[in-house]
This record gives sequence, structure tokens and C-alpha cells, in this order.
Amino acid sequence: MRITGWSVLLALGIFAGADGRAAAQAVNTEASIVYYDMAGNATLDPAEPQNNSTYSHEALLAIYDTLIRLDDAGVPGPGLADSWTRNDDLTELTLHIRPGVMFHDGTPVNAEAVRRNFERSTALGKRAGSAVAETFALVSSFEVVGTDSIKLKLKAPNGQIEYWLGGTAGMMISPASFKDDAFGGTLNAVGAGPYRVKNFDANVTTLMARNDAYWGGTKDRPAGFEHHYVPDGRARLNALRSGQANIALIDARQIPEAKAAGLAVKVIEKNAFWDIYPNLKKGPLGDLRVRQAIMHAIDREAIAEALTFGSAHPTQQLWSSASPFYVKELDNRYPFDQAKAKALLAEAGYKDGFELTDLLLNNSEYRQIAEALQANLAEVGIRVKFDVVDVSQFPLFFKPPPRGDMLMARYGGRSDPIQSVYELVGTGGSYTPGGVASPEIDTLLNEARAMAATDPRRVEVMRQLAKVISETAATLPIITRANIYATKPGCILNLNPYLPIGDDRFNDVHIAAGCK
Repeated sequence: MRITGWSVLLALGIFAGADGRAAAQAVNTEASIVYYDMAGNATLDPAEPQNNSTYSHEALLAIYDTLIRLDDAGVPGPGLADSWTRNDDLTELTLHIRPGVMFHDGTPVNAEAVRRNFERSTALGKRAGSAVAETFALVSSFEVVGTDSIKLKLKAPNGQIEYWLGGTAGMMISPASFKDDAFGGTLNAVGAGPYRVKNFDANVTTLMARNDAYWGGTKDRPAGFEHHYVPDGRARLNALRSGQANIALIDARQIPEAKAAGLAVKVIEKNAFWDIYPNLKKGPLGDLRVRQAIMHAIDREAIAEALTFGSAHPTQQLWSSASPFYVKELDNRYPFDQAKAKALLAEAGYKDGFELTDLLLNNSEYRQIAEALQANLAEVGIRVKFDVVDVSQFPLFFKPPPRGDMLMARYGGRSDPIQSVYELVGTGGSYTPGGVASPEIDTLLNEARAMAATDPRRVEVMRQLAKVISETAATLPIITRANIYATKPGCILNLNPYLPIGDDRFNDVHIAAGCK
């Protein structure tokens, strides 16, 4: 079956179109986007493990085009591969490479260049980040077919790989950069995206210039894109106010201050949320009634109102309302009801409550939400104590022996929605050290994996998964987590929600005329 992208997706009714994009407006193509962000890049190598996090992808998405392009809703479509074909049992994927595209150094983007990228990713193995390593762990072999096609043979039927080739595993690098087995900080970052690297200072700045030879055109695109890593929210907001930046990611608590300073605030909802990950083998959390009691004990409305200044709302599921997998009725399954929570605890044999340890990641945003949850749960008899560790130490929750009864953290999603579900609630997932809440979750995950990305049945399987996750309280969502941007009013155009990952895509952002 031949997948040409947009026509198939439109037929399925799951393509998010350009509604909400900026109307035609005069733009300044001599100015640069100057973005102050809370996350940075230690390297610009898509395969390097630090770049597995989707909170540091704006520069990567601008530099490297992907073989398959995920649209704003996360649906696979044409990228450097302008189409692809599948065999009937989903064990072969043949990518047809877009003709005439060049990397920033003038090297052609052809099937041989793609083969060289695949060869490198395979050879890196577990040195690479999990998104890259797990993609090529699915592949048994690949071969160039003619000058413009490459065939991947998979170890088993799989419908996920289109999504993975829309992320870091599909970011194509000029083969000239692979000299001397370059990796991580030694890689020369040369892609085929709309911006090329001018200068890179690790974990400080990535300075990029417009790629005037970009195959997708340059109409209305700014002259450059500067990505600045500034971890302090106060410094990011001050940079915007002083004119050093023209867009900044700000903290929720800064919304009133930004508005008072006359700045525009844009809240972009993501498939991202604050969640409690339970270890089902430690303490009482293996009992469904206990998990359901916790869901009823959380006053999500109050937490969102008190801590996020309107930038978040209560959620009880993994998907944004803009996602094709969203199930509206699930957000009403567990209303705030302390009496119901206490009754469920008593039924489970915990009439007098019990104590839980939360592995708390040590920053102010995490602590605020954790303390609000601690207060909520104390009111129904669940006493939460904190085991405080540095943010970088979150793997302690799932590395043997796992630490803490639960971990409260934010989740930003993955380019592959099945991977998101697997990590959060599947057997062997990163956030399920105590195993899966129901065998049906694994069954549905395997069913979805065996469907092509464009199979309309896949949407229904994903919605059924959402229902089972909710019924079994397999993970315990709290409130959504949005990206909050401050800008000079009217100056930044066409910044749209990008649901596949935690970051948004700046590739098509424009600067209004009269702004700089």
C-alpha cells in the first residue's frame, strides 16, 4: 500500500489543518527569532541521549528535516520522504526520497545518504538515546532500491516506525559529518532543515541562519533563529522586557507580571501533564481501590487555579483535547470527592490511612504541586513524605532497586503515541517499575503496534486504551502542563501547538513587520 500522506490522512479525518494559523500579514524577513528557553542542548547530535528529551528540540527540528514529518496533531505525512510504501504484513517499509534536496553543505539528500544515517544509528546501538536505539532495534536490515528509495526490513510487524522516523531517529545528517566516527559534541551539525548552524555554544546558545536553499521554500521566514538556554525564569522574562529576546518561555507564576508589563502571553496546550506514577508492587498502591481513592482525593480545580494562573486545567487522561485519542467522558470519571475516597480506602482495609513516600524532584515548580497533593491526600488519611532528589535523578524511581512508592512529575509525550502509553503504563515501561495495572493494557498496545499508522482502526484502539488506563487508574494524572510564551504584542506570528513532543516547532514562525 502506498502512503502519499495528506490525502490518506484527510480521508481518515485525523489531519489537523491550518485553522488558527496567522492570517496574511506583513512580516519582517530581516529580523531573527531570539528565543529564551528553559532547556538547552549539550550537543546538536540527534542520536545523543540528552537529545532524547523532547524539551530541547526547537533547534534540532529547525536544523534537521525528518524523513517523515509529523503534523501539528502528530499525524505522519511527507517529509524528506515524499511518500512511502508498506507490505501487507507490516514487515517492510520502503521510503521514497524527495528528489533534488540538499544538505546545508551541498551534499545531496538521497537514498545513499539515508542509508549512511541508518548505518550510523544501528552501529551506535545503546550509545544512542532510547528513541534512536529502540527504532533501529526494530530493523533487521535495510537496502537502497534504485537512487531514490530505501527499504527497511523489520524484525516483526510494526506500525510505529512512521512515528519514530518523524522524531530524532528520522533526523537526517549530512554523511560528511560522520568523519572519524563523530558523535555527540564532536558531530558537525549539518542537516537539511529551514535553518543552518552558524555557531553553537553547548548549553548556552545555538545561532542559526535561514537556509535560503530550503526545499520547502523561504517565504516569510526570518533571517535567523537564536536559541538561548537560560534556566532562570526571572532572567528569561527580563531578557524579553529589555529587548534582548523577542520571545521567551515563562513560568506560570510569571503570567500576571508579564501581562502587567504589557506583554502578550500565549498558552499552548500539549499532550503534557503533571502525573503521579505509582509503583504497584510497593505498599498499598497495587490495590485498585487505593488508586481510585487517590484520584477522588485530588482537588484538580483548586491546584490548577492556585498554581498555574489559568495556564492549566484538570485532566484525568494522557491526551490533550486536540488529540485524536482524547476521550471526553474520561475527564469526569473521578470527581473530587473526599467521602468517596475515604470509603474506598476503608473498603481496601485502610480505614486509618497509611504512609507513602514520594520521590520528589527538587525544584520550585515540582515542590509546589507536590505540597498541594500532600495536603489533599492528608485530608483522606494518606500521609505523604518526601524523598527529595535532584531533578536529574528521576531514574532512581525505576532503576533497580526502585526508590519511592510513587513519583510525581511532568510528562511531555513522545512522537509515537504508543510509546507514550508504553512508557507510562505498559509492562517494562520506564514509569512502571511495579508492572502493569491490567493485562488488557499490554494486549491493546500489541494490537496497536501491529497496525499501520494510517489505519483508522488504530485511533479506536488508542481510545480503548485510554478507557482501560482510566478504569484501572494505571497512572494518576493531575493537571495539564502547557508551554507559556511571552512576546511583544503582535510581533510573533504562526506559533502553533505542536502535539507530538514537549516542545513546539519554530520552523514556520514569522516576525511581524515593524518588530525585531
